[in-house]
Amino acid sequence: MRAAQLKAVLPRELLASVVVFLVALPLCMGIAIASGLPPSKGLITGIIGGLVVGWIAGSPLQVSGPAAGLAVLVFELVRQHGVAMLGPILLLAGFLQLVAGRLKLGCWFRVTAPAVVYGMLAGIGVLIVLSQVHVMLDAVPKPSGLDNLSAFPAAVAQALPSFGWQAGLLGLSTIVVMYLWEKFRPQSLRFVPGALLGVGLATVASLGLALQVKRVEVPANLAEAIDWLKPADLLNLADPTLLIAAFAVAFIASAETLLSAAAVDRMHSGQRSDFDRELSAQGVGNMLCGLLGALPMTGVIVRSSANVQAGATTRLSTIFHGLWLLAFVLLLSSVLQSIPVASLAGVLVYTGFKLVDLKAFRGLGRYGRMPMFTYAATALAIIFTDLLTGVLIGFGLTLAKLAWKASRLKISLIDLPKDGEMELRLIGAATFLKVPALTQVLGTIPAGTTVHVPLNNLSYIDHSCLELLEEWGRANAAKGSKLLIEARGLKRRLEGRLRTTTGVGSAA
Repeated sequence: MRAAQLKAVLPRELLASVVVFLVALPLCMGIAIASGLPPSKGLITGIIGGLVVGWIAGSPLQVSGPAAGLAVLVFELVRQHGVAMLGPILLLAGFLQLVAGRLKLGCWFRVTAPAVVYGMLAGIGVLIVLSQVHVMLDAVPKPSGLDNLSAFPAAVAQALPSFGWQAGLLGLSTIVVMYLWEKFRPQSLRFVPGALLGVGLATVASLGLALQVKRVEVPANLAEAIDWLKPADLLNLADPTLLIAAFAVAFIASAETLLSAAAVDRMHSGQRSDFDRELSAQGVGNMLCGLLGALPMTGVIVRSSANVQAGATTRLSTIFHGLWLLAFVLLLSSVLQSIPVASLAGVLVYTGFKLVDLKAFRGLGRYGRMPMFTYAATALAIIFTDLLTGVLIGFGLTLAKLAWKASRLKISLIDLPKDGEMELRLIGAATFLKVPALTQVLGTIPAGTTVHVPLNNLSYIDHSCLELLEEWGRANAAKGSKLLIEARGLKRRLEGRLRTTTGVGSAA
């Protein structure tokens, strides 16, 4: 960028970066807490997302950092394998993303059915809410969503005689402030994020009233929050469960990043995203997060939309937001230590509710009941089992729908005006699954009939159906029958060649 251009855009980029920083600060810490890790881990990921990924990203206006969409998966991984194993998992996941980007596979991560993506986010949102309501009461969340739900009455009962009710009020007040600010925010103050306002007011109230609540623990020296990856831990990647976890992190993070990048492109008219470069940049970022023992990162729509709305036009805003995070942690860590944990949990509860996008659910109804069913099944499976199982169920339902669509074939035998001529009309996909039905219809054709078979209404026909038609023509030629396969209008590839044999014709 030339000096004149830099001078022209710098004031706007600096203002936008401050807005993104204010949005990112509470979210980085809150997502870390929801993941079962110290807030400093989320801040490190946010810093890497700004300073490193922001510099090399393929989507210049997208902001990267810890994402609520991975909080549930990280919480489960840490619970099962320990914090030390998160580093090797992220290193491998990041490497997979880097390789996928270099192999130009970015577009393939965007083929995920929207119903599965929305259902995944809804399920994650419910799990975040169920876990963070416990944190709002200064209690420890349970391992699963159902355990959190069943243990909630006991957590409330324990909070009333202790100081947990004070924490609960702080969390609720944060949610109320965020909701009211979103509804009634003045246009002149649209750049002030509701999360920051809610957390700020809750922090001031907790200090002014000297409330006995848990507060954020942030080391005075950022280096103390870094857990360097130990080479010996890499040997544990031979465990198949860790390999599966790394692939799951890589896939979910990539899909969420590229879907977010596509959404950001729709918000502005500037430079379009290079999805392969963005995927490689995310891979570099996650490898660094693995080396430093931080949280996984993705491109995140909340911070990215705030970036666009604040007027950013270059990647400088994203880079500066990472710089502000670093400066805040280094110079004002004592301010972070005053923040009530319950208030950050309130931010996550509000975010979790927003992830359950009922408008998107209703919008899927335009495409039939199956996408709505896939959405609901994916979300419920994640809530009742785990994230990976839920996503696999969603993919399974999508593939089942495709298989069902591919097996649909309408077969009609129509008399033509000319005596002794009929039309065998095929509509849909003629695959081997429909050979029995097609055989039955062919068996009803009278001897000596000329049968026209237009293929222009077919989306696909495989060799088994073609051979059946050709064989019927050959077998009935002695009876005076003739079969004319009319390939005119068939756009898609035919599996097999149309051959002209005795009694079998082909009309071009």
